[in-house]
Amino acid sequence: WIEERGDRAVAVHTRRAADPQAAFEALRTPLDDLAARHGLIVEPGRLVLELRPPGMDKGVALEAYVEETGAETVLYAGDDLGDLAAYAAVERLRTRGINGLLVCSGTGVPELADRADLLLPDPAAVAELLATIARQAADAGS
Repeated sequence: WIEERGDRAVAVHTRRAADPQAAFEALRTPLDDLAARHGLIVEPGRLVLELRPPGMDKGVALEAYVEETGAETVLYAGDDLGDLAAYAAVERLRTRGINGLLVCSGTGVPELADRADLLLPDPAAVAELLATIARQAADAGS
């Protein structure tokens, strides 16, 4: 499954394949070759290979978005190694006085779980957290 991530990246997921790990391994070399021909890098994750320009990652994108919107609070939920850069971005934003909450969805990536402020079991729990926050914000605005 190919996911376009805006105009900056493309992710190739193998989770839906009959043998996800074999598909992941089979795609590594061809995607590395493709990325090299186009001046891109390949960022491997859990059954996903992301092709993107060097110097662009989720952390860079997140910091740019916060700057663009003037956000004063950030909640970032992650579940894969590619989210480490965004975790680092939230940590940097905190040093600039921006409130930040790091959420880990699942515990399959210890590097995220160890740095998270909040551990949730799965994406459904993240969705429920966001729905709860939205309801409370709506109630506060009433």
